[in-house]
Amino acid sequence: MSRIGKLPIILPAGTTISVTGNVIKTKGPKGELSQVIDPDMIVEVEGSQVLVKRPTEQKRHKSMHGLYRTIINNMVTGVTSGYERKLEMIGVGYKCDAKGQNLELSLGFSHLIVVHLPKEISVATETVKGKNPTITLNGVDKQLIGHIAAKIRSLRTPEPYKGKGIRFVGEIVRRKAGKAAGKK
Repeated sequence: MSRIGKLPIILPAGTTISVTGNVIKTKGPKGELSQVIDPDMIVEVEGSQVLVKRPTEQKRHKSMHGLYRTIINNMVTGVTSGYERKLEMIGVGYKCDAKGQNLELSLGFSHLIVVHLPKEISVATETVKGKNPTITLNGVDKQLIGHIAAKIRSLRTPEPYKGKGIRFVGEIVRRKAGKAAGKK
């Protein structure tokens, strides 16, 4: 039995979940999400608990058991408390500015980069003198926030020599030594 898959999902107060065929809809104080799952998987709602069960011991069903339990748990957490992802920009002259659903980035290129964000995500930027500019993404869908954050990071990935670029807050970048000082 899957260690993750057999754990029940506890529904907090104010959160509801409904299963219609193979579509799962979650509604909570922060919003609502829906997800299509494999029709073979069995999702049971018992009071304030949700259980995900697999029909057989096939390898395919075993691999999907924990996956769908985690996806449903992420949906419940998202509509209850939401998700936040922070990125920091390290480099001289790097700037960021949020204007509605557009994020304007100055990353050392000859032009300004504008990233259009979906309406499900809210963005905030913070620029404090003496600190690196930070970008904060908020929303209810963990997959969407992770995808958008990875896209923003890919515009200027941290390089290994000076560490300049866009990185997640707390991310450790492996640094390389530069050229040797000289020959003897």
